[in-house]
Amino acid sequence: MPSRAPRRATLEDVARMAGVSRSTASRVIAGYGAASPIARDRVVAAATQLGYAPDPAARALATGAGVRLVVAVVGSVPTVLHDPYVDRVVRAAAEVCARRAIGVSLEWLPLHTPGRLRQLAEDRGVRGVLLVNTTELILAAVPAALEGRTVSIGIGSGTVPSFDVDNGGAARSIVGHLVTSGRRRIAMISGPDWMPCTRRPVTAYQEVLRAAGLAVRSVPGDFTATGGEAATLRILEQWPDTDAIFANSDAMALGVLAALRRRGVDVPGDIAVAGFDDVPFAALSAPALTTASHPVEQIATSAARAVLDRAWVPPATAYPSDLILRESA
Repeated sequence: MPSRAPRRATLEDVARMAGVSRSTASRVIAGYGAASPIARDRVVAAATQLGYAPDPAARALATGAGVRLVVAVVGSVPTVLHDPYVDRVVRAAAEVCARRAIGVSLEWLPLHTPGRLRQLAEDRGVRGVLLVNTTELILAAVPAALEGRTVSIGIGSGTVPSFDVDNGGAARSIVGHLVTSGRRRIAMISGPDWMPCTRRPVTAYQEVLRAAGLAVRSVPGDFTATGGEAATLRILEQWPDTDAIFANSDAMALGVLAALRRRGVDVPGDIAVAGFDDVPFAALSAPALTTASHPVEQIATSAARAVLDRAWVPPATAYPSDLILRESA
């Protein structure tokens, strides 16, 4: 028969050998709390002799430090978790946490019922919370117990620092390129109305067009390819002379290309198309999609580190976006 692996020493074993209570042994091993010098020496000697190594997870739970980072994604329905953008955020956060032996969990945070934040604040296993798609209502609901260990990808507040891309600057670059390339009837497909981060690109689009003396043509979208297709049909029905479409996500822009292709519209000859995000498929579409970069992994990595380090960071950190010109515009 194969021999059994030797039993791992427990805190009870250490306390028994040192002749102290379990609570005293725990205080010595954890490095906090009262213990006499004699008791401390006995516990250290016993732990060394037994080869005792405290379980990091158990210690974190005992001290309230937490063993996992919660990525809480705000949305009206739980399918918001299916967004590829969320996958990129979680993957980057997991890489940061793995180096610190900390887990990552993903949760849907209902748009209008943020009470789950109170439960997370009371959960001793939670090291910190990374909010995604943050709204003013969610920020107002962050309990005091989570302040200092909550950051936002999106808008922030006086107690919740934010990390985000300069999507307003990206929109300004994209729309400016369309204008300088000769487009004069430019429509925009924006993001969901409830997301504050979608307001900056809309404002930038409006400012660029008005400065050029051009009319604003904007319809809402939902950051999906299907939504981009539906918005394109609405644009063509309402403004059939449109000569450019800027979609505020590459997923929607790919939907725009699909809708125009089915209509027999030449891109970019008849209508130029541009998106935002520079997802991997953007360079592979037909034609290849003009877009602007979105450093999701860099943003999520910095946000996760800020939560885990609990160090001071600026109230808002904005990451630049680069215009990427391809065949579609």
